[in-house]
Amino acid sequence: MEEVKEIKDLGVCFDSLLVFDKHICEKINKAYMMLGTIKRNFVYISRYCFVTLYKSLVRYHLEYANSVWYPKRKTDVDKLKRVQKRATKLIPELAKNHMMNG
Repeated sequence: MEEVKEIKDLGVCFDSLLVFDKHICEKINKAYMMLGTIKRNFVYISRYCFVTLYKSLVRYHLEYANSVWYPKRKTDVDKLKRVQKRATKLIPELAKNHMMNG
């Protein structure tokens, strides 16, 4: 039998320690790519339109198979929060609310 360090099944990268680092990095990178696509293609975008695009294009990647790899480590949660923080900067009124709330 051959020892396998990681395997991908149904889009989820499983490693031998079940920490899902590679999976989380892949999904975060996809989410950033989607944010970049939104930023490039929608120069002037309403808050409503942005939220709709965010929920359908970005959040989908962050939540894919969440029941399997649910982020428990602080570093993983922080990485996911950074995506949301960058997303709020794309809409001026969301960025102002984010800065006021801390």
